[in-house]
Parts: sequence; structure tokens; C-alpha cells
Amino acid sequence: METDSRDPATYAKSAAIYDAEYSFKDYAHEAGLLHLLIQRHQRSSGSTLLDVACGTGGHLAFLRADYQVEGLDLDRAMLEIARQRLPQIPFHHGDMTAFDLGRRFDVVTCLFSAIGYVRDETAMRLAIANMARHLLPGGVLLVEPWFTPEAFHPGTVHALFVDRPDLKISRMNLSRIEDGVSVLDFHYMVGTPDGIRTFSERHDLRLFTHQQYRSAFEAAGLETTHDQDGLIGRGLWIGRRPI
Repeated sequence: METDSRDPATYAKSAAIYDAEYSFKDYAHEAGLLHLLIQRHQRSSGSTLLDVACGTGGHLAFLRADYQVEGLDLDRAMLEIARQRLPQIPFHHGDMTAFDLGRRFDVVTCLFSAIGYVRDETAMRLAIANMARHLLPGGVLLVEPWFTPEAFHPGTVHALFVDRPDLKISRMNLSRIEDGVSVLDFHYMVGTPDGIRTFSERHDLRLFTHQQYRSAFEAAGLETTHDQDGLIGRGLWIGRRPI
């Protein structure tokens, strides 16, 4: 049963252009930062790693140099791209609040603010607890949060553009908040040699406080640390399962 609040078809229209859309992300640099943080906090002896909400596998493409990696995501379209891109890596379809892979890992990650897609605080706590259950003793969970309520600014106009010879993308949205949820209505115009199409996607991300994250990590039995900067300035929550 899928209980994650994200519609499994969230990226149905944009999955094919996701990597181009986020080509500004320096996955190699982020993977290097993650590796340093993992080495600092991990106390288990292995190198197995599960990336929850892995998307198209951008981080795994670099983390596989140091870890035995696997990925999991709720969105089947994203998973299909990840499997084509990295055919030697195991990928699983699952909901972060309820998946059960039947084994545990030295490292579990949940990056690029995917945790914000859960429905509410109860679902966020379920997700953290479920990921923590997949940790070996001494293993670490690293979760990159979405914005806190104070850091998100409604009424801001955002725009993103991609300009390639055979691909042009324009994406715009006006940020807003509804009942503690940041709403991103992305409006796309995509041009290729086959033509120009327009479409929209709605992304709802819950705004959790620092205390809500810390409480969820501690309730899951994890020794908890908050890295203020994280990978891209949004911070990073790090929890270690006691030995």
C-alpha cells in the first residue's frame, strides 16, 4: 500500500527532461561531501548504501565509486530512467514510509529534499523510522530537508531555463503556502525538433521545523546531528544507529 503523499505520477510529464532541468546540480561534488560526512559519522564496518527517493540516480552514479549502492523511488518513470542509466545497480519501487527490503545497510540517504513530499508530520516520522530500521548497528541515515517555514518565502517568482541545441526548457512558478505546505505549480514550455509543448505539474512539499526533524530522528532511536550547511545550503540531518 502506498502511503507517501506524493502522487506516483508527479513526474509523469517532466521525468524525461528531469536530468536536463537539474543539470546545474554538481552531483560529483555533493557525493564527495556525503562521503566525507559518512566517514565521519559511520561506525559500522561495511560499505552498503541505499538511496531512498533516488530519482534518476544522479548521486548513485558517483557514490558507487565508494559504496555498494542500491536505489529506491516511488515514481516508476524516474526509476526506468535510472535503470537505463545505471543498469548494474539494483533499483526498487517503494514508498519511503513503508518499504521493506528485508535487509539492512551501512548507509541510508534521502536527498534533494525528497522528505518534503510526505503528507504530514506523522508520515515524516514514519519515513524516518522506516529508513532507520534499514540501518545496521553503527550505520548512518542522512536526510536533506526541504525548507523550514521561516526559510520559505511565498510570493516569489522563480524561473529556470535550459538552452541546448536540440532542447529548450522554460520553467516558471510563483511560490505559495497552503496549510503549512509549500505549493510549487511548475509551468513548462519545452521545445525540441519535434515541436513545442506546454504543461504544468503541481508539487506539494510540507514545511517542517528543525525540532520536528530532530524529534523524528530521536524517536527512531538515532544519535542525531544537524549539519547546518549540508550539500547545497539546506542543511543535512544525520542519525547514527547505536551499536
